[in-house]
Amino acid sequence: MHDELENKIRVFRAEHRMSQTDLAEAIGVTRKTISTIEVGKFTPSTVIALKIARHFGVAVEKIFWLKSQKD
Repeated sequence: MHDELENKIRVFRAEHRMSQTDLAEAIGVTRKTISTIEVGKFTPSTVIALKIARHFGVAVEKIFWLKSQKD
């Protein structure tokens, strides 16, 4: 079984009318970091995931979750 990290960063950004750059600046990372996390090319550190969740005022599980896939 292979677990893949899914996220709703794009949804939360849209709801708050934020660009990737806006979110990146707010949590102290690059726009490319936000972009690669959104599309699943990069798994964020726990610190980055918690900063994103804190920025939007929600639990980290509202933004990130594991999607299990069979190999």
